[in-house]
Amino acid sequence: MLVVLLGHVVLISAQVDLRETGSSPLEVVAFGVFSEAQALVSTGINGFQRSWRRYVALRDVEVENGVLREQLSELTFRLQQERSLTSRTESLQRLLDLRKSIPIRTQSARVIGVDATPYFRIVTIDRGSSDGVRSNLAVVAPEGVVGRVIDPVSRRTSKVQLLIDRNAAAGARLERTRVVGVVSAGTGESRLSLNYVSNFTDVIDGDVVVTSGTDGIYPKGFVIGRVTSAGRSDGLYKNIHIQPEVDFSGLEYVLVVMVARGEDFSDSLEKGVSQ
Repeated sequence: MLVVLLGHVVLISAQVDLRETGSSPLEVVAFGVFSEAQALVSTGINGFQRSWRRYVALRDVEVENGVLREQLSELTFRLQQERSLTSRTESLQRLLDLRKSIPIRTQSARVIGVDATPYFRIVTIDRGSSDGVRSNLAVVAPEGVVGRVIDPVSRRTSKVQLLIDRNAAAGARLERTRVVGVVSAGTGESRLSLNYVSNFTDVIDGDVVVTSGTDGIYPKGFVIGRVTSAGRSDGLYKNIHIQPEVDFSGLEYVLVVMVARGEDFSDSLEKGVSQ
């Protein structure tokens, strides 16, 4: 009965015309229903299209960001390479200038290994007995004294005891007053001490300390470092601390002084190196 009743209502509605609109109630109702459905579908499609466009745009941005990150990484790596090459070139140029300024025979060498402990500081260089290198030859850098060659010396490599090694020492003097002493590390730290300088000696911060040539290893006049503090002690000698000129942690290239032990040199060498 419900179905029959609904069918009669639909037939009657289809036959009744609305004078104002010229449409039957069934058409009005059907149009309203389908209009709402069409509006919902259109809204959904538009929303989906907007979301899809955003997704595609985000994907494109992500891909572009990835490309830019790769380019940035590559450029950063190239910049580091250029800086490293520039630093290496500058180091080699300073080494060449030093070699030209020293009127004695030297042999350039590259640091290829580091053996550092809290008390012993030793590096390995790529020159050995086949290059004429032997023990107790002085090793220098453009900034100043590095250390000396020690045994054993192989055919192609050598070990160098740095001046900051606990067992290292060098004859030294204050460039300003010409007072002599002995430089040693003692604790193995990257700081040196000038020993056996009288409490009555005039020593000020910033005084340049150079090799004296009295130890039979280091030619005189090579810069060791500068005084950072000097004070009287309870004994006979001052407590003098020195900051080395050489950055031992960044050694790359050095010069081995190829001279006989105990050989003396002119004052011109001393002046040229200390400058």
